[in-house]
Amino acid sequence: MKRIVYLALAVVLLVAAGLAWRHFSKPQLPPAAKPAAAGPARALPVKAAQVRKDTVTDTVSAVGTLLANEAVMIRPEIDGRIEAIHFQEGQVVRRGDKLVSLDASEVEAQLASAVAAANLNRSRLKRTEELHEKKFISAQALDDARETVNQSNARESEIKAKLAKNVVRAPFEGVTGLRQVSPGAYAKAGQDVARLEGIGVLKIDFRVPELYLSKIRVGQALAVNVDAYPAETFAGVIYAIEPSVDEATRTVLIRARLPNPGVRLKPGMFARVNLVLEQRNNALLVPEQALVPRGADRFVFRIIDGRAVLTRVQMGLRRPGEVEIVSGLEEGQSIVADGQLKLQDGAAVTVMAEKPAAAKP
Repeated sequence: MKRIVYLALAVVLLVAAGLAWRHFSKPQLPPAAKPAAAGPARALPVKAAQVRKDTVTDTVSAVGTLLANEAVMIRPEIDGRIEAIHFQEGQVVRRGDKLVSLDASEVEAQLASAVAAANLNRSRLKRTEELHEKKFISAQALDDARETVNQSNARESEIKAKLAKNVVRAPFEGVTGLRQVSPGAYAKAGQDVARLEGIGVLKIDFRVPELYLSKIRVGQALAVNVDAYPAETFAGVIYAIEPSVDEATRTVLIRARLPNPGVRLKPGMFARVNLVLEQRNNALLVPEQALVPRGADRFVFRIIDGRAVLTRVQMGLRRPGEVEIVSGLEEGQSIVADGQLKLQDGAAVTVMAEKPAAAKP
């Protein structure tokens, strides 16, 4: 039993000796140096911009079609042989100018006969009135003579109206189109002769969403661009608005007038319309890249005493590169325009100077 105890004691002493040897044989490391005390935070470089005032315009874009202010197809009202065509294709004609004449010889003969009969009946009426004053004829005979004169006058007026239909006149000032008939041809009533279009002033029809209906009014200005003249803008004015909204597209049809000096614009042209809804002269503007979105809100960093102050703003209209600020800023305030991605509210900033533009050779 004693032998076992001595053996166990020997083992313990050997283990203790081994541990002591490992401890004293390891190289001793110097104590770790304490970290230096943190200095003041370094200011972050940013680019700044000023809140400025300018005029902003709220517009809506649409596409439309140019229409003639007035347009009609020239057609005779009665059958007849075309005696003469009084216009050249593409000619400007005035209201009331002769366009087409039909052969009226037969109608003219009928009119001459009717005029002679009317003159004869008027003479008979005069003699009848004289006889009636002398009591030689009855009142019934006088009434019959008067009725005969009325019928003669009506017949004369009827033939004159028919004679007038042998001449087709321009109902308004316009430009004649390409004619479809030639002199000497026999034309049926309603046959196409040529188009007449009033294009000194054009109409333009276009549609806008019902969302903008409350901002649209008669007399509102608009600008029109066409592919034929890409560098020019033509001005027009709204003169009529459809009283109902299209149920299928939820849009409203608008019609405007467009002056057409030199008649360069043609009916049927495709047009792009920019309609001015509202104009504000003292709007506050900031660069678009200065906005910091956070959820549904928008912020900017104002620069106050070398620090960035996060400020919530309310946006208005957008235009290329700039945004209108409705509330949250004032004119002349300095804001961070670039470098705000790493900024926190209250962070120190230093404004970088703008590099001068390189001179052109």
